Amino acid sequence: MRPLSNSSCSVFLAAALSLVCPTPASADDSGFAVLPRTIQLFGGEGRQRVSIVSVRDQLPSSVLDPQRYSITITDSTVATIHDGIVKAVSDGETTLQCRVGDEVAQVPVVVTGTEAEHRWSFRNDVQSVLAKAGCNMGACHGALAGKGGFRLSLRGYDCEQDFLSITREARGRRIEMADPGRSLLLAKPTGALPHKGGLRLDVDSRDYRVLSEWIANGAAPPADDDPSLQRISVLPENAMLSPGDTSQVLVSAHYDDGRVVDVTHWAKFTATDEAVAGVDEDGLAVVRGSGEAAVLVWFGSKVVLARMTVPFQHEAPTERYENAPRRNFIDQENLAQLKTLRLLPSPRSSDEAFLRRSTLDTIGRLPTPEERRLYLDSDARDRRDAWIERLLSSDDFVSYWAYKWSDMLLINGTRLRPIAVKTYYAWVRDRVQANQPWDEFVREILTATGRSDENGATNFYALHQSPEDMTENACQAFLGLSIGCAKCHNHPLEKWTNDQYYAMANLFARVRAKGWGGDGRNGDGLRTLYVSTRGELIQPNRGKPQPPAPLDADPIAFDDPADRRQVLARWMTDPDNPYFARSISNRIWANFFGRGLVEQVDDLRLSNPASNESLLTALSDHLIDVDFDLKQLMRTILQSETYQRSSVPLAQNQSESKYHSRYYPRRLMAEVLLDSIDQVLGTSTTFNELAFPGADRQKTDFYETGTRAIELFDASVNSYFLKTFGRNPREITCECERSDQPSMVQVLHLSNGDTLNPKLAAKRNVLTEAVAEGLDDEAIIRQLFLRGLAREPQADEMKTLLGVLGEYGDADRITGLQDVAWSVLTSTEFTFNH
Repeated sequence: MRPLSNSSCSVFLAAALSLVCPTPASADDSGFAVLPRTIQLFGGEGRQRVSIVSVRDQLPSSVLDPQRYSITITDSTVATIHDGIVKAVSDGETTLQCRVGDEVAQVPVVVTGTEAEHRWSFRNDVQSVLAKAGCNMGACHGALAGKGGFRLSLRGYDCEQDFLSITREARGRRIEMADPGRSLLLAKPTGALPHKGGLRLDVDSRDYRVLSEWIANGAAPPADDDPSLQRISVLPENAMLSPGDTSQVLVSAHYDDGRVVDVTHWAKFTATDEAVAGVDEDGLAVVRGSGEAAVLVWFGSKVVLARMTVPFQHEAPTERYENAPRRNFIDQENLAQLKTLRLLPSPRSSDEAFLRRSTLDTIGRLPTPEERRLYLDSDARDRRDAWIERLLSSDDFVSYWAYKWSDMLLINGTRLRPIAVKTYYAWVRDRVQANQPWDEFVREILTATGRSDENGATNFYALHQSPEDMTENACQAFLGLSIGCAKCHNHPLEKWTNDQYYAMANLFARVRAKGWGGDGRNGDGLRTLYVSTRGELIQPNRGKPQPPAPLDADPIAFDDPADRRQVLARWMTDPDNPYFARSISNRIWANFFGRGLVEQVDDLRLSNPASNESLLTALSDHLIDVDFDLKQLMRTILQSETYQRSSVPLAQNQSESKYHSRYYPRRLMAEVLLDSIDQVLGTSTTFNELAFPGADRQKTDFYETGTRAIELFDASVNSYFLKTFGRNPREITCECERSDQPSMVQVLHLSNGDTLNPKLAAKRNVLTEAVAEGLDDEAIIRQLFLRGLAREPQADEMKTLLGVLGEYGDADRITGLQDVAWSVLTSTEFTFNH
């Protein structure tokens, strides 16, 4: 069999060049730059770190060695600079001058507010020190139960309660205003008193001074008029780097009183892809490999990304990109990224490879020999487009995509009663068959009412029976957002707050049902879903309900009697919703390419950037333009040259696994693999047992003989093969439940398990029928190749396999044919899509 390349590494990256970088102060755009381009300092404690970087392709690049440049402040009575940090001295204006060789860059420095008395703020300064030191992290006092009797809110999201914990609890011993150094808040993290958390503060540090001066000045509480943090920003937003380079990330906090403050020293940094670049606690990123990466920056419950592009070290002539075939916007966006990264695209796949690949990806089965013949006999100029149309209009398309959406919606006989399973699946299948626009599909689910045996969509609420579960699963399935962390506290890595979580959940607070309860095994399972005009969800942390509101949207009045889910459905499916079209576009992309532009596909968060941000945006915009017609999106993907590329790597792209310079081979999903074995051998699998945890297997008459695995209503059917090969058990709304990773258990099962071998030995299958028809060995081998691999055997393959059959002789011919079939069905070429 021909060897296939298999990409197995899933990593997280961001595409950087599509974003605009703030203009740096620079003497020569091809030389160096000073970041930031202007410096504004507020108050006597004002400070700003600066970074001197080289410039590459009009973008900031590596940090320059300090020995290569000199920095001075023209008026030291206004500001001074030491160790790359500009500090305020008095009100006024001056200039920072940076000299590299004969080149000089100048940065204006403005200082204001130094005459006013400075007092540290608990909300904006003390909390920042505690967060940077890790005191309010989940592993320390930010844990649910705290540590050593001292509990803080996770990452300081609840300032009022944290202030009380510090100043009022432990008999007030945590602060000592008359002698701040004796305060437990300072004595323990500095090692003056035993501390299980170790040394967290240096007595000579600025952070120690912040805490001690705040205590000495009376330990003022957080006030309603404290400046509010609006957002944070980074410099450089985008950097063009090479392996071995360093990049200093500068972080600024923007407050509602107009101040922009350098908080680099208090920010937390995490690399999104350690294989490309790592980052230390001070925000200095070190490039390790090639690709696109980002540094996630967190400060004050706000997050932002600093993106980095590191081209591969390949010889990549420009004309190879300019002359590369393009069919649509997908190719334009993809080739632009490949050119930046110096990755050459692989050439077009063969017609046979495209036929097999597109059939498996679109309808979940292999092309038949007859379909192959008709395809190759058609006009070469438009045969691929014609085949795509045939796939999109086939009945198998309906079965495949109804199954895919059943995975996402968790249609499962262990959690729903039989009538509910059938009704829910039938509802989904009908919508796929009608090619219902995705926004209408989701609206029907979110606003469903009625009997569970009449309106299958109501069973979404049978699976998720609390407002919290409804909220989390709707966000995960339809927006790709995991907001569960915000149920207990502000989300640690995203912008969602505890208040927003309960405001969203309160939209479901009035959903009611008659006939609720029971499990998936007993009773008729009839439920009637309706919406009450009264009822609120209490937020535990506040003891009262939040005004019901979608995420980042205006609230609804408590006394509004209308179905709140209508407001939710309109907001969720609105084309302006930044998550809805993006989420489903990413899911569709992952189906055809084996990985999402954001991976995992249902984990769309800022801290998990797309591998090609501009492409994902273009896909989302396209889906909105075609009114959420998923077939149109699939057609665009299938027609793209990006999808139709060969899976064979080039020397200039074999080291990458997520920028789509080629098609990435991947193992067939469990159901498709089982169906493909049956399709090649002309056999069938019987599905007549349901498996329930802690109970005996139950017989079912749901499925007639000949039902394919991809046509099963739910995931409760007992099948060792499907379980071994990573079927989605449909227990939680997460694509991570399905696995397509090869394993030794799978190899052993194909070798001597009770799935493949009984099918090979069946009294009636393709082999026995071929022998009965009098076909010779060469014809049978050719038939196996056409049925399983969609191609003719090569001369050396035919010679080898005929030699194997010759060793068995006529007396044991059928055994020899079984071994030949086994070799085809267990080959990488068969078990992988390529």
